Amino acid sequence: MFLISALVLGAWTIALAQNGDGGRAEKVLYIWAQDQAHVAPDFLAVIDFDERSPKYGEVINTVPLPPPGNIGNEPHHCHLNSNKTILGCGGLLSLLKNQNGIFFFDVSDAKKPRFMFSTKAVESSMTDDFLPIENGGFLITQMGSSTGMAPGRVAEFDGRMHFVANHFGLTSMFEEWPTSPPLDGFNPHGISARPDLNLMMTSDFIMPSSTLMGSMGPVLRGSVRIWNYRERKITKTVDLFAPDGTPAQGTMDVKMLPHDPHGYGYTSGMFDGHIYLINPERDTGTPVFDLSTVKPHVDTPVPGGMGQIMATPQSGDRLIVGTFMAGQVVMLDVRDRFNPQQISVVSFGANAGPHNIVLSDDDSRLVVTDYFLNEDAAGIIHFEGDHKAHVLKVTHDTLSEDKCFKLDFNTAFKTGPARPHGIAMK
Repeated sequence: MFLISALVLGAWTIALAQNGDGGRAEKVLYIWAQDQAHVAPDFLAVIDFDERSPKYGEVINTVPLPPPGNIGNEPHHCHLNSNKTILGCGGLLSLLKNQNGIFFFDVSDAKKPRFMFSTKAVESSMTDDFLPIENGGFLITQMGSSTGMAPGRVAEFDGRMHFVANHFGLTSMFEEWPTSPPLDGFNPHGISARPDLNLMMTSDFIMPSSTLMGSMGPVLRGSVRIWNYRERKITKTVDLFAPDGTPAQGTMDVKMLPHDPHGYGYTSGMFDGHIYLINPERDTGTPVFDLSTVKPHVDTPVPGGMGQIMATPQSGDRLIVGTFMAGQVVMLDVRDRFNPQQISVVSFGANAGPHNIVLSDDDSRLVVTDYFLNEDAAGIIHFEGDHKAHVLKVTHDTLSEDKCFKLDFNTAFKTGPARPHGIAMK
């Protein structure tokens, strides 16, 4: 306990020092978005993120995707590489129009990003989340197979944004991990890694094709894959079950806890309302928190308000999660890994739609986008949210809304209402 406390104190001391001098705080915010009407191109919004600027929270630039294939990709998650020079962005539904679904922007000039190129994998599709790796490249979850079914894959790009060589040592445009994927519903959405422990986790969420018009209905997943990080091999599948014994429903995200000596991580069942602790040493998953107990309580059709993306401060003793239907962002104290406790909450109102949440590097600010997924006429998923972006001030024990930051994607662009999703900061 003393070691954990020391690590926690050290992490937060460093964060406060970085934030206090203003030298390392991010000054530019990127939001990967789309035109609601699917008329204007998908685009990257560049926003003033300097708290001392008179234009804090204002859009200072937009970078539209160039044709071909620049409309209707359903912009999803994005992430800066480890060098903070390249922004990787995903198009969740690019497959439906036979378009490229992986996009790269050069952000060397932070306020003037430059579109580099787009590409797509061969054996997989439905690009979801990006994990920056040590060489300046990415591991990217591809939720579906090449037809949007199963198995999906994890695609890898090196620091030059090239596909890595295949396992025979030959240059390949179709190398994706694992080389022999499991056939039991491998549809990876969330991804998190602890290279220091040679561990990685991915969470299976849903078979994408099951959400499209004409399907029999959503085929939800409830499992986390544990990987040998260096070898890019799945070593164990952890099937999750709610307290009543029913399978977990829709494990969208997974986050490994920084500094935890066991490599513990958390995932949440989007449609069953529980948060699960993943123990990679014992290959187990345990329900440890019921999101329906969050106070103030908000009644929602989905138990727990539809828990979605999570964030873990570097202190390693806090977990933050957004609940789309309940309109809340909740901070949990997870010092007791098996008994998380609510310590703070921000409520935007029922159905506001907080989905994606990303912490600044110093853990002092949390950016939230209120939009999940609307497949429009193509599918049965219509989770619109209110299209707003928020900033929360974060301390070790509190979340509070930054009232100075006001950004509404319904009114911020001349092209009309837009849907904000991916978040990155520099």
